[in-house]
Amino acid sequence: MPYKSIQDLPDSVREHLPDHAQEIYKEAFASGWREHAHAEERRDSASREETAHKIAWAAVKHTYEKGDDGRWHRKS
Repeated sequence: MPYKSIQDLPDSVREHLPDHAQEIYKEAFASGWREHAHAEERRDSASREETAHKIAWAAVKHTYEKGDDGRWHRKS
């Protein structure tokens, strides 16, 4: 189920991503949730939630990258 706010995101997202990246994650997850509601729209046997999480992480990685310091930074 889509997250209503960034405070509702999983700890693994909230504790590691900057606020802007969390917003990207939340919006991409919601989009993935809507767009892949039916099993035939998903790859393999992935669940709707798993697919939405993959889409959300891909969206974050488009703008952010994990630095050598282990923290997520906006790409330059």
